[in-house]
Amino acid sequence: MNTSSASRHPVAPEKLPPVRFAYDRVTWKEIGYLLLNLPVSIIGFVYVVTVITVGAGLSITVIGLPLLAYGLAGCRLLGRLERSRARDLLGVRVEEPRPMRTGTFGFLPWLWASLKDPVAWRTGLYYGIRLPWGILTFTLTLVSLFVLWPVLPFIARGLTTVDRAMVRGLLQPSDQLERRIAELESGRGVVVDTAAADLRRIERDLHDGAQARLVALAMDLGLAREKLLEDPEAAARMVGEAHGEVKVALQELRDLARGIHPAILTDRGLDAALSSVASRCTVPVAVTVDLPARPAEAIEGIAYFTVSELLQNVSKHSRARQASVDVWRTDDRLMVQVRDDGRGGADVSGGSGLAGLGERLRSVDGLFVVSSPVAGPTVVTAELPWRDREFRRDTARR
Repeated sequence: MNTSSASRHPVAPEKLPPVRFAYDRVTWKEIGYLLLNLPVSIIGFVYVVTVITVGAGLSITVIGLPLLAYGLAGCRLLGRLERSRARDLLGVRVEEPRPMRTGTFGFLPWLWASLKDPVAWRTGLYYGIRLPWGILTFTLTLVSLFVLWPVLPFIARGLTTVDRAMVRGLLQPSDQLERRIAELESGRGVVVDTAAADLRRIERDLHDGAQARLVALAMDLGLAREKLLEDPEAAARMVGEAHGEVKVALQELRDLARGIHPAILTDRGLDAALSSVASRCTVPVAVTVDLPARPAEAIEGIAYFTVSELLQNVSKHSRARQASVDVWRTDDRLMVQVRDDGRGGADVSGGSGLAGLGERLRSVDGLFVVSSPVAGPTVVTAELPWRDREFRRDTARR
């Protein structure tokens, strides 16, 4: 699955250089890291304990929680410095966590986001347990410089291996969480872009279609009114033509409304709505909908428009003799599958209609899989999260 450039990908563990008795550059970096452990651990431990103690102790006052929030922001900074130290001296490739996002502006959203920031709390835990380890590694390294000089490279490698594990375990951002955030941000962008494109399409269809016809209709009726007394027959003929234009405009408005959200989907659900779509396909389509209940309106609408676009592709490109649509529920997922026995070779590359469908489905935590070998058949499977339909009192009253 492709995500935005901010998505995180698993990184293969770095290979450490072999340990040698000679004091090479890597060994001196490891020794320097171990000797710095004590002052760094003391500074971090004192800061974290002070921030948490004072902030928690004053949490019943006005300044307590903001103080704790600012202190946690400082923990983020300490974590960044420690990752930089591990990267420069130990060669540990640890990605920086994403900036904290509140979602909305204002002091209270920032305060709440800061207080529950997992990156800051993991950094605080890191420095909370580092002090005993910092004392141990500093002491062993310092003593080994005078007493165990020949085997110090092996001691340094063993101690820094533990340091590397601690940095990765507590200061490395969660791959799954970061990837999920990136997917949601990418999906949100797709939803916004899709909504803007749909609004532009509706505006264009109204301007070029129904609006233009209604303007022409108003002009024709104005001319007919002027000729009503002078030439009643011509006026009647113009009124008749205007009546025909009214029918065409109404049909265009119905088609536009159906493209936004068809009434049959609202009133009768997916079974009837998909059967209506299938009846307009140039290929015979068998529709099977096996659902215990109707899903949420948003999910139902996405499933409908997905099948609608896929059947349009079948009509235009597949050269199929028959097709089928199957909809069912599996656990907490809504499954949609469209098959045809056409020529296959459906293109799912970027910029195609199928790629756009895949992006829309992924934006709501869905999946989109296309199997279309050359010479067919083509099988497109869409998977959407199942959400129960909300019960509305006004609907119940009706």
